[in-house]
Amino acid sequence: MALKENIDADIKKAMLAKDKVRLTALRSIKSQIMLAETAEGQHGAALTPDAEIKLLTKAAKQRREAAETYQKQFRSDLEEVELAELAIIEEYLPQQLSEADLVEKLVAIIQRVGATGPSDLGKVMGVAARELSGQADGRAISQTVNNLLNNTNV
Repeated sequence: MALKENIDADIKKAMLAKDKVRLTALRSIKSQIMLAETAEGQHGAALTPDAEIKLLTKAAKQRREAAETYQKQFRSDLEEVELAELAIIEEYLPQQLSEADLVEKLVAIIQRVGATGPSDLGKVMGVAARELSGQADGRAISQTVNNLLNNTNV
């Protein structure tokens, strides 16, 4: 079942359960899907699974960043709302890699592209971002690649 259909069904469930936070998060996702489908060049076509994952990843990142901002501003009430919506969005994302699995996959990518040091960061990140899209946060990938290239002789 496509993401849009899942979201529609879950919106109905949230309405019946009167779950306002879930309903808000799901409506936000549906809105982003509809905007992406009607974007120039899409011609109303359904999104590909990759595009759906990118859309959800972007929405999760926005919630995460907003929660961090609210935390810095001591607005715990708004932070809690963002974190609750983040948890709902993450239900639709693929399982995230554990730190150990991320390191293992990145070491394999580093070896495959022949990276030897920090100067090869861009080369590794290009491959890693493509292969690990939706499985790990871009910031975590970047930090791990940076640590691996700076600290070890892979």
